[in-house]
Amino acid sequence: MAFFPIIIALLSFNFLLLPSSPKPLHPINTHTGPIRQSNRSECALFMGSWVRDDTYPIYQASYCPIIDPEFNCQMYGRPDSNYLKYRWKPANCELPRFNGMEFLMRMRGKTVMFVGDSLGRNQWESLICMTWSAVQRTTTKMIRGDPLSTFKFLEYGVDVSFFRAPYLVDIVSVGGRRVLKLDEITKNSRAWLNADVLVFNTGHWWTHKGSLQGWDLMESGGSFYEDMNRLVALDVGLKTWAQWADSHVESTNTRIFLQSISPTHYNPSEWSAGATSIGKSCYGETSPMSGSAYPGIYPDQMKVIDAIIRDMQYPAYILDITTLSAMRKDAHPSIYTGDLSPGQRANPDHSADCSHWCLPGLPDTWNQLFYTALLF
Repeated sequence: MAFFPIIIALLSFNFLLLPSSPKPLHPINTHTGPIRQSNRSECALFMGSWVRDDTYPIYQASYCPIIDPEFNCQMYGRPDSNYLKYRWKPANCELPRFNGMEFLMRMRGKTVMFVGDSLGRNQWESLICMTWSAVQRTTTKMIRGDPLSTFKFLEYGVDVSFFRAPYLVDIVSVGGRRVLKLDEITKNSRAWLNADVLVFNTGHWWTHKGSLQGWDLMESGGSFYEDMNRLVALDVGLKTWAQWADSHVESTNTRIFLQSISPTHYNPSEWSAGATSIGKSCYGETSPMSGSAYPGIYPDQMKVIDAIIRDMQYPAYILDITTLSAMRKDAHPSIYTGDLSPGQRANPDHSADCSHWCLPGLPDTWNQLFYTALLF
């Protein structure tokens, strides 16, 4: 049975930012901190530029105990460190510097949970490192599991968790085959019910095919499909998530954020404007793009996400990191990751990781923006 496609308008972008989504309805508290009150509506957090700042990074990889090898670029031989020295500056305001002690004090007794794929794990580990660097003598506990892992700041009663759910909606086994249930989210969402703050991300896994595909069949409306247009599938799955989020926010004080699509840098022609590149990926890139726009193609997934958010009764706050991250072609692990063999490192055109991000690095900025949107 053929799946009737949903028509998705393909808009032409020069990678300019979408307008920020409205502030969430349920703030943790009403303290406004050092940012001027007017910035709550006037500060365009996601439009700006990268500026050199030698006070960064705010932590060192060698002093953070939880960075996974695939993100630990300095440990695995990255020779340059300039990528650590950039700060995001919005066009019309200044971001507050992340303060781990303040974060713990104001989130005392609460749970922050990241839900999504390995980019969510990238951000989860970043937030732990940023916070822990301010209170290194405090008592902590790490509980690793699959799909749920939690880092506990015991003296503050603050849990920072990661729940692995690349598609957000459920996957179940039927007759030995993995079925992606586009209309179901009950199984996964049980683990999220008690979180005070939820940060979701999805998008990358919806495009995987072959050995990287995470499902064998899709199910929607009681029918099974061996495949369908992946943007259509994302649209159906995100509508299921949005319905859950609306009903959950209506009955709780949970804050819900949705991270926009994290860009990849596998095609130098996107940022080199026809100039000759030293390779076929992000390998060898050591500085960000200048200016405030990216000349590459705006991700199709973001067009779906934007439409879903606009139709929500209680819109999730979009952490719109797509363009500011696209400008950071220098911030990926490339070949400096514990996931690669010496032979793979010798062939960066085929093995460089230009999807994830080094820690310390760009996800720290994502969390600085999250911290600002959550608490100020």
